[in-house]
Amino acid sequence: MNLNQITIPSLNVEKSVAFYKALGLRLIVDSIPTYVRFECPEGDATFSIHKVDALPQGNGISIYFEHDELDKLVAALEQKGLVFDQLPEDKPWLWREAHLKDPDGNTLILYHAGANRKNPPWRVV
Repeated sequence: MNLNQITIPSLNVEKSVAFYKALGLRLIVDSIPTYVRFECPEGDATFSIHKVDALPQGNGISIYFEHDELDKLVAALEQKGLVFDQLPEDKPWLWREAHLKDPDGNTLILYHAGANRKNPPWRVV
């Protein structure tokens, strides 16, 4: 089995498109105002957004995007006007992470984990 795509809800799909394009995702399906789908710059995974009348309550969704040069990416995104809740920081689980929110309040974690992504020292064999 392989993960194909993640779909998140949005109150304003068009506003979300601009945000995710700024992150570097490529728009491949455009059915604004109800649905869009992106390709990630690397790999085969896709990412889609669909229009909803109300966002989920509670903690919501966290989305992780890995990038080998996290600090450079964050600096470039800040130059585009994106605001981060947390700048790149080394975490005890051996990932380097930066946090921000999309226009609908979904949490995005941009990170670099390298080999520790799937093979941390404490991995269950």
